[in-house]
Amino acid sequence: MTRTIDLNSDLGESFGAWSMGDDAAMLALVTSANIACGGHASDPKTMFETLQMAAKNGVTVGAHPGYNDREGFGRRVIPMAPDDIGYMVAAQVGALLAVADMVPVPVAYVKPHGALANLAAADADVARAIARAIKALRADLSVLAISGTVFEQVARAEGLDVYSEIFADRTYQSSGQLVPRSHPDAVIHDAEHAAQRLLEMLDTGLMPVIDGDPIALAAQSICVHGDHPAAVETARQIRARLTGAGVPLAPFIGG
Repeated sequence: MTRTIDLNSDLGESFGAWSMGDDAAMLALVTSANIACGGHASDPKTMFETLQMAAKNGVTVGAHPGYNDREGFGRRVIPMAPDDIGYMVAAQVGALLAVADMVPVPVAYVKPHGALANLAAADADVARAIARAIKALRADLSVLAISGTVFEQVARAEGLDVYSEIFADRTYQSSGQLVPRSHPDAVIHDAEHAAQRLLEMLDTGLMPVIDGDPIALAAQSICVHGDHPAAVETARQIRARLTGAGVPLAPFIGG
């Protein structure tokens, strides 16, 4: 187990007077940051400040578009035609690209958020609309996709550079989909357990699932969600365990 691995987190998810997560602490631990674009969370000032912190920490930056649903934190599917989803993604990613030019810091990739990511993971039409919107904005933008999903396959077929991620703090189904957050075992809260599970997965290539035998998944990046109380400790444990096992941490793509 000597190959390089990336550690990413969803950040910049505060807006206005409402605060979410400890972005400063996470940006000292991760190698890539998925920054909210004003849909499920964030605002222009939060985008700028998070991008600025990422640049100071040498962290590679990606755009993290989601449904325009702050009340539900982008975790509810909002019925929309695929083309409309494409326009929404283009508008959000375009906003982050514009703010990033003010820092300045390059935006290297796009990773859909929450319910949008889960829908694209299973629905080829939605996946295609998102991939084409990304390609139309800037053809050199890469995609960070949930490993083993339809979005990963479709984005690659559309000619985008695609990288695969697994989740440190989420459980899986045998289909390769994440266990829905409505399930009591959807989120792993114990940092030590999350770290041990990842080490075993990176060693074997197999991810445990709640409904069958472990499944094979590719992984260039590991995600630790930044919006739960154990996020920083989980990222710290994972970083320490990986480096202790001789696994170097580095961005999956250069900024």
